Amino acid sequence: MLDLQPSSFILLPAFAKISCEPGWKWQKREKPLANYDIFYVWSGEGELFLNGKPYTLGKGSCFLFRPGDHTSATHNPQKPLVLTYIHFDVSEEASLVPEPYRCLDDTFDFEHMLARYVRLFLVRTFAAEEEARLILKQLIIHLLRDDREEPVERKASNQLTESIREVANYIQQHPGVVHRVDDLGKRAGLSSRYFSIKFKELIGVSVQTYMIRTRIERAQHLLMHAGMNVTEVADALGYRDIFFFSRQFKQYTGKSPSEIR
Repeated sequence: MLDLQPSSFILLPAFAKISCEPGWKWQKREKPLANYDIFYVWSGEGELFLNGKPYTLGKGSCFLFRPGDHTSATHNPQKPLVLTYIHFDVSEEASLVPEPYRCLDDTFDFEHMLARYVRLFLVRTFAAEEEARLILKQLIIHLLRDDREEPVERKASNQLTESIREVANYIQQHPGVVHRVDDLGKRAGLSSRYFSIKFKELIGVSVQTYMIRTRIERAQHLLMHAGMNVTEVADALGYRDIFFFSRQFKQYTGKSPSEIR
């Protein structure tokens, strides 16, 4: 579905956020689903069967049902389910369809998009359908991204992951600062050695490589768009030796700074 334009998403009137009644159950029907359905659990406990396979339901349980699926579900009346479901269809054949099931660990952004989708149609909102199609595409991207996360990131705690990402963001925001790994580790609340290991696992490159790459990317932007010459850019990004800057720049981009400018 990553290849689909937002206009290819067909909005259907079956969508809601609901608190299921204690006696609620979703009985299996003779006819399979005729369209796609994002099915998300905000809270509660239960069990869902998808094409005969059982899944335990809890906060973060998220399904993308497809046309042809057979579904049924029950829940614990003492801990009733709170659900959002969004039925939709597509006007073109879709590739890269998200996996049928995952349990989301980081739910904040996904829940915000679900809530926004439902709120769009509570009143007559200008351009609601256009925005809803954009949100649907974002939801699909979120699911595809979650499906493709590396196992090591799934195992890492949310707090550790966010700490590492915050440091990576900090490096990007301050490309001209010569960051010490010890200081970055302290910022993440980790020893420098453990920070370096987890940074490479979660970000995909070493801390040193990430700092250099970030600085070179900023240098490219300044050379192309800020009207600064090579000496000014090197100085702004903390390079004391313009020849070293030029060599490092060419190593990472394949071109000299003057060629880029």
